[in-house]
Formats: sequence, structure tokens, C-alpha cells
Amino acid sequence: MNKRAYVIGCGMLMVLASFALAQNSNTPAGSAAPKPSQIEELVLANHILSNEGVLDAYGHVSVRDERTPNQFLLARAIAAGSVTASDIITYDLDSNPVGDNRPSFSERFIHGQIYKARPDVMSVVHFHAADVIPFTVSSVPLRPMIHMAGFLPQVVPIFEIRTFGGLTDMLVRSNELGKGLADTLGDKPVVLLRGHGAAVAAPSLHIAAGRAYYTIANAKAQLQTMLVAGDTLTYLDPEEAKKAGDQDGFERGWNFWKSKVGK
Repeated sequence: MNKRAYVIGCGMLMVLASFALAQNSNTPAGSAAPKPSQIEELVLANHILSNEGVLDAYGHVSVRDERTPNQFLLARAIAAGSVTASDIITYDLDSNPVGDNRPSFSERFIHGQIYKARPDVMSVVHFHAADVIPFTVSSVPLRPMIHMAGFLPQVVPIFEIRTFGGLTDMLVRSNELGKGLADTLGDKPVVLLRGHGAAVAAPSLHIAAGRAYYTIANAKAQLQTMLVAGDTLTYLDPEEAKKAGDQDGFERGWNFWKSKVGK
């Protein structure tokens, strides 16, 4: 083989190798790979929310990709407490995995459709806490009562899946159902799912974690108070709730929960 043929051959091998890498990459053409630091934070959020009892074996948390905003990052379909960096999958906003064929959460469409409808949202948490269920199946509304839950709207919307999909298995398994949920959420930070749980949307991962945690805390406190006071509860005035808001972005809470992970 002469030198020119050798160079051409090596060049072809490099092209083929690059093509193979692109085919197996989790990064589509024209987009950057997710920031490792963002993946690390998402893994930590999974562990925190699992440790604090927000996520069970089936709940999940995601973030919008900082480098490619029309994509989001979500773990493959495993329990939150066991998520590692290698378990994170990139999805487009129709919730199609990008270059990854591992099992995905059937309700990933909750995340994709909220991100598609809400450019302001950078993180979404979907959880199944039993404490919120009574407020999804009764005429008693979940209302902001504790100061740490001032972010809760005075009227928390409830997603009725029958309206969008008839009689189902109650899971948001399609973009159509995900859009119905996102439409029900509207511009609110929290939506309840009848007989199912809740989803929170937030401008950051830390705020999403805080909102999820304190949505449950508020629901628990409201239920306990109703046991002793019936319906004579004192809720936050809208102005009080506005001033309480998201506190310090729940940074102190995040650092506290982070310190407890692994102990």
C-alpha cells in the first residue's frame, strides 16, 4: 500500500469511527452534551427526594438541559434512591429518548409537556404522596396554610384524567395526556392529579425540590388540623402567601437535606 492510499484509508477509518460514536452518543447533532455538574445535581435531587419521602419507587424529578433548552434530563425507570449519573437520559420535549433505548418512565410525558408549555420552568417533580390524595378526590381544597408553603396558589388545580383520556390506568402515558396536565397546571406552580399525586414546576431544581417537600408538609398539616378543628381553619391571606413565596429559594433546605443523604 502506498503512502497516499494509507492516508486515505486512515481518514476513512476516522470518519467511520466518528459516525459510530455519533450514532451511539446521547447528544444529537447540533446540541451540546449536558453539563456534568447539572447531571450531578439531578442525581443528588433524586437521592434527597427519596430520602425525605417525597419520591417513592415510581416518582421522578427532571431538569431542563441548560445547554440545550429544548431537551430535558430524567433518570431511566428506576427508583430515585438508586439513581447514578450513568442512569440519566436526555429527552426531547415530546419525551423521546435521545440515543438511548433503556426503559423510560411511562409518565415522562408530564415533564416534556410542562417544559414545552412553560419556557420559565427549569425543573419538574412528580410524586405520589398519600397526604395530597384526599384533596384530589374530595370537595376540600388544598390551600396554603403554613408559611413555608406560601408558593401554593389559593386554588390548586386538579388534573382529571377522564376529561382527557376517558377511563385509563390513571397514568399519564402519552403526549396528549401530558398536554392535558400541562394545560390544567397553566401558570401555577403545582397541580394535583386525582387519585394519583401531584406535580410541581419551578424555575430551578432546588425550588422544585422545596415546593414538592412543602406541598406535602402543608397537606399533612391541613389534614391534621381538620381532625381537631373541622373546617374552621385559618389559611394564609393571599398577601401573606405572596410575601412568604419560595423563602430563600429553599437553599437552606437543600443544604440541610443534602447533609442527610448517605447518613
